[in-house]
Amino acid sequence: MAFDFKKEYKEFYLPKNKPQIVTVPPANYIAVRGEGDPNEEGGAYKAAIGVLYAVAYTIKMSKMGDHRIDGYYDFVVPPLEGFWWQEGLADIDYSDKSTFHWISVIRVPDFVTKADFDWAVAEATRKKKLDCSAAEYLTIDEGECVQIMHTGAFDDEPATVAIMDEYLAANGYENDFSDTRLHHEIYLTDARKAAKDKWKTVIRHPVKKAR
Repeated sequence: MAFDFKKEYKEFYLPKNKPQIVTVPPANYIAVRGEGDPNEEGGAYKAAIGVLYAVAYTIKMSKMGDHRIDGYYDFVVPPLEGFWWQEGLADIDYSDKSTFHWISVIRVPDFVTKADFDWAVAEATRKKKLDCSAAEYLTIDEGECVQIMHTGAFDDEPATVAIMDEYLAANGYENDFSDTRLHHEIYLTDARKAAKDKWKTVIRHPVKKAR
Protein backbone atom coordinates (compact mmCIF):
# COMPACT_ATOMS: atom_id res chain seq x y z
CA MET A 1 0.00 0.00 0.00
CA ALA A 2 1.32 3.46 -0.89
CA PHE A 3 2.71 5.54 1.98
CA ASP A 4 0.29 8.36 2.82
CA PHE A 5 1.72 11.26 4.84
CA LYS A 6 -1.75 12.35 5.96
CA LYS A 7 -2.41 8.96 7.55
CA GLU A 8 1.08 8.31 8.90
CA TYR A 9 1.50 11.80 10.39
CA LYS A 10 -2.02 12.66 11.45
CA GLU A 11 -0.75 14.99 14.16
CA PHE A 12 0.59 17.32 11.46
CA TYR A 13 -2.00 16.92 8.70
CA LEU A 14 -5.27 16.22 10.49
CA PRO A 15 -5.46 18.42 13.59
CA LYS A 16 -8.70 19.07 15.45
CA ASN A 17 -10.72 22.25 15.06
CA LYS A 18 -9.21 23.63 18.24
CA PRO A 19 -5.65 24.92 18.67
CA GLN A 20 -2.81 22.66 19.74
CA ILE A 21 0.94 23.08 20.19
CA VAL A 22 3.11 20.77 18.06
CA THR A 23 6.82 20.45 17.35
CA VAL A 24 7.25 19.91 13.64
CA PRO A 25 10.44 18.10 12.56
CA PRO A 26 12.48 19.09 9.49
CA ALA A 27 11.05 17.98 6.15
CA ASN A 28 12.06 18.25 2.49
CA TYR A 29 9.89 19.94 -0.13
CA ILE A 30 9.60 20.84 -3.75
CA ALA A 31 9.19 24.62 -3.58
CA VAL A 32 8.38 27.51 -5.90
CA ARG A 33 8.57 31.12 -4.71
CA GLY A 34 6.50 34.00 -6.00
CA GLU A 35 4.31 36.97 -5.23
CA GLY A 36 0.93 38.36 -6.16
CA ASP A 37 -2.74 37.42 -5.98
CA PRO A 38 -3.14 33.62 -5.93
CA ASN A 39 -6.56 33.93 -7.55
CA GLU A 40 -5.26 35.64 -10.69
CA GLU A 41 -6.15 33.60 -13.76
CA GLY A 42 -2.99 32.61 -15.57
CA GLY A 43 -0.94 34.17 -12.78
CA ALA A 44 2.30 33.14 -11.13
CA TYR A 45 0.66 31.17 -8.34
CA LYS A 46 -1.29 28.87 -10.63
CA ALA A 47 1.83 28.38 -12.76
CA ALA A 48 3.78 27.46 -9.63
CA ILE A 49 1.24 24.80 -8.68
CA GLY A 50 1.58 23.26 -12.13
CA VAL A 51 5.35 23.02 -11.68
CA LEU A 52 5.05 21.50 -8.20
CA TYR A 53 2.72 18.72 -9.30
CA ALA A 54 4.73 18.03 -12.45
CA VAL A 55 7.90 17.41 -10.41
CA ALA A 56 6.08 15.54 -7.61
CA TYR A 57 4.42 13.09 -10.00
CA THR A 58 7.66 12.61 -11.92
CA ILE A 59 9.26 11.44 -8.66
CA LYS A 60 6.28 9.23 -7.81
CA MET A 61 6.14 7.62 -11.26
CA SER A 62 9.91 7.09 -11.54
CA LYS A 63 9.14 3.47 -10.61
CA MET A 64 7.73 3.04 -14.12
CA GLY A 65 10.82 4.20 -15.99
CA ASP A 66 14.53 3.53 -16.26
CA HIS A 67 15.62 5.93 -13.52
CA ARG A 68 15.87 4.17 -10.18
CA ILE A 69 15.85 6.16 -6.94
CA ASP A 70 17.68 4.57 -4.01
CA GLY A 71 15.30 3.59 -1.22
CA TYR A 72 12.20 4.35 -3.30
CA TYR A 73 8.81 3.32 -1.93
CA ASP A 74 5.44 4.13 -3.44
CA PHE A 75 3.68 7.11 -1.89
CA VAL A 76 0.60 9.24 -2.20
CA VAL A 77 1.59 12.73 -3.40
CA PRO A 78 1.10 14.89 -0.29
CA PRO A 79 -1.24 17.88 -0.24
CA LEU A 80 -0.30 21.31 -1.53
CA GLU A 81 1.00 23.67 1.16
CA GLY A 82 1.88 27.34 1.27
CA PHE A 83 3.91 29.77 3.35
CA TRP A 84 2.60 33.34 3.16
CA TRP A 85 3.65 36.84 4.19
CA GLN A 86 3.31 40.51 3.27
CA GLU A 87 6.12 43.01 3.60
CA GLY A 88 5.89 45.08 6.78
CA LEU A 89 2.94 43.14 8.21
CA ALA A 90 3.01 40.70 11.12
CA ASP A 91 -0.46 39.41 10.23
CA ILE A 92 -2.05 38.50 6.90
CA ASP A 93 -4.22 41.16 5.24
CA TYR A 94 -6.70 39.10 3.22
CA SER A 95 -8.21 42.23 1.66
CA ASP A 96 -5.05 42.98 -0.36
CA LYS A 97 -4.00 39.72 -1.98
CA SER A 98 -1.90 41.53 -4.60
CA THR A 99 0.78 42.13 -1.94
CA PHE A 100 1.15 38.46 -1.00
CA HIS A 101 4.54 36.81 -1.07
CA TRP A 102 4.45 33.02 -1.01
CA ILE A 103 6.42 29.82 -1.10
CA SER A 104 4.25 27.02 -2.48
CA VAL A 105 5.45 23.55 -1.56
CA ILE A 106 4.73 19.84 -1.81
CA ARG A 107 6.50 17.52 0.60
CA VAL A 108 8.70 14.72 -0.73
CA PRO A 109 9.67 11.47 1.02
CA ASP A 110 13.01 11.35 2.84
CA PHE A 111 14.52 9.08 0.16
CA VAL A 112 14.47 11.97 -2.34
CA THR A 113 17.95 13.52 -2.47
CA LYS A 114 18.95 16.78 -4.16
CA ALA A 115 20.32 14.72 -7.06
CA ASP A 116 16.99 12.87 -7.42
CA PHE A 117 15.19 16.21 -7.30
CA ASP A 118 17.42 17.67 -10.03
CA TRP A 119 16.71 14.64 -12.21
CA ALA A 120 12.95 15.03 -11.66
CA VAL A 121 13.02 18.73 -12.59
CA ALA A 122 14.87 17.98 -15.82
CA GLU A 123 12.65 14.99 -16.60
CA ALA A 124 9.41 16.90 -15.93
CA THR A 125 10.62 19.76 -18.11
CA ARG A 126 11.46 17.35 -20.94
CA LYS A 127 8.40 15.10 -20.80
CA LYS A 128 5.73 17.65 -20.00
CA LYS A 129 7.16 20.48 -22.12
CA LEU A 130 6.90 22.68 -19.03
CA ASP A 131 9.67 24.90 -17.69
CA CYS A 132 10.21 23.61 -14.16
CA SER A 133 13.43 25.53 -13.49
CA ALA A 134 11.74 27.65 -10.81
CA ALA A 135 11.42 24.60 -8.56
CA GLU A 136 13.89 24.27 -5.69
CA TYR A 137 14.72 21.56 -3.16
CA LEU A 138 13.94 23.11 0.20
CA THR A 139 14.37 21.78 3.73
CA ILE A 140 12.15 23.50 6.32
CA ASP A 141 12.48 23.09 10.08
CA GLU A 142 9.34 24.63 11.58
CA GLY A 143 9.96 23.68 15.20
CA GLU A 144 7.39 24.68 17.81
CA CYS A 145 4.08 25.82 16.33
CA VAL A 146 0.39 26.22 17.04
CA GLN A 147 -2.03 24.71 14.53
CA ILE A 148 -5.74 24.23 13.96
CA MET A 149 -8.10 22.86 11.32
CA HIS A 150 -9.95 25.67 9.56
CA THR A 151 -13.17 24.75 7.78
CA GLY A 152 -14.51 27.26 5.28
CA ALA A 153 -13.34 29.86 2.79
CA PHE A 154 -9.81 31.26 2.94
CA ASP A 155 -11.22 34.76 3.49
CA ASP A 156 -12.80 33.49 6.74
CA GLU A 157 -9.46 32.46 8.21
CA PRO A 158 -9.03 35.59 10.41
CA ALA A 159 -11.73 34.33 12.80
CA THR A 160 -9.88 31.02 13.16
CA VAL A 161 -6.54 32.78 13.62
CA ALA A 162 -8.13 34.84 16.40
CA ILE A 163 -9.00 31.60 18.20
CA MET A 164 -5.36 30.51 17.86
CA ASP A 165 -4.14 33.83 19.27
CA GLU A 166 -6.51 33.60 22.24
CA TYR A 167 -5.23 30.09 22.96
CA LEU A 168 -1.62 31.28 22.89
CA ALA A 169 -2.30 34.14 25.27
CA ALA A 170 -4.11 31.82 27.69
CA ASN A 171 -1.30 29.23 27.64
CA GLY A 172 1.81 31.36 27.93
CA TYR A 173 2.82 31.46 24.26
CA GLU A 174 3.11 34.12 21.59
CA ASN A 175 3.51 34.15 17.83
CA ASP A 176 7.10 34.07 16.58
CA PHE A 177 6.96 35.27 12.99
CA SER A 178 10.20 36.14 11.20
CA ASP A 179 11.77 36.04 7.75
CA THR A 180 12.05 32.25 8.08
CA ARG A 181 9.05 31.46 10.32
CA LEU A 182 5.87 32.16 8.39
CA HIS A 183 2.09 31.75 8.25
CA HIS A 184 1.65 28.19 6.94
CA GLU A 185 -1.37 26.58 5.30
CA ILE A 186 -1.94 22.97 4.22
CA TYR A 187 -4.77 22.47 1.73
CA LEU A 188 -6.67 19.25 2.30
CA THR A 189 -9.56 19.99 -0.07
CA ASP A 190 -9.59 20.38 -3.84
CA ALA A 191 -11.17 23.83 -4.03
CA ARG A 192 -12.34 23.12 -7.57
CA LYS A 193 -14.57 20.26 -6.43
CA ALA A 194 -16.05 21.34 -3.09
CA ALA A 195 -18.21 24.18 -1.80
CA LYS A 196 -16.26 26.87 0.06
CA ASP A 197 -17.91 26.08 3.38
CA LYS A 198 -16.49 22.52 3.13
CA TRP A 199 -12.86 23.48 2.47
CA LYS A 200 -10.45 22.13 5.08
CA THR A 201 -7.16 23.94 5.64
CA VAL A 202 -4.56 23.38 8.34
CA ILE A 203 -3.36 26.75 9.64
CA ARG A 204 -0.01 26.68 11.44
CA HIS A 205 1.91 29.52 13.07
CA PRO A 206 5.39 29.55 14.65
CA VAL A 207 5.36 30.21 18.38
CA LYS A 208 7.61 30.70 21.40
CA LYS A 209 7.07 30.92 25.13
CA ALA A 210 5.90 34.38 26.16
CA ARG A 211 8.26 36.35 28.34
